[in-house]
Amino acid sequence: MQDFDLEKKLYYEDLKLASTDRRTVAHVIDDFILAILLFIVISDSISSDADPEAVILWINSLVLEFMVVKFLYHAIFIYLYGASIGKMLLKIKVIDQYGFHTPSIMQSLIRSFVRLFSESVFYLGFLWAIFDQHRQGWHDKLAKTIVVNVQ
Repeated sequence: MQDFDLEKKLYYEDLKLASTDRRTVAHVIDDFILAILLFIVISDSISSDADPEAVILWINSLVLEFMVVKFLYHAIFIYLYGASIGKMLLKIKVIDQYGFHTPSIMQSLIRSFVRLFSESVFYLGFLWAIFDQHRQGWHDKLAKTIVVNVQ
């Protein structure tokens, strides 16, 4: 789809692209929620007299599991609701850039995977959205999605 066609369709559907600021705040909220979940999981295993180095090593050993949880969190919420909890709170949602419907399971999986990749390379995929005409990060480009304000 050409840029002009997408802009015209957004205008006719009375949709507005979500601002980068709102998307950033939603991202921070989602990461905070996941960090709280991680803390709940590890809090029982960490005793007050535990060696700090041992705790750090133990937490580092959970990185893969945490990334899987993060992947599933974003993929499932985007597929089922078109928005993560952070996006719901900020009243923005992810939609297919062609049909303006909730992303398919494949789009949600691709978006979630590329999102994790973008985080692992210094958030370059997110920074891309700042300079993109439609505010699409790498994860949006590859999944063919856009983020819009909820009416």
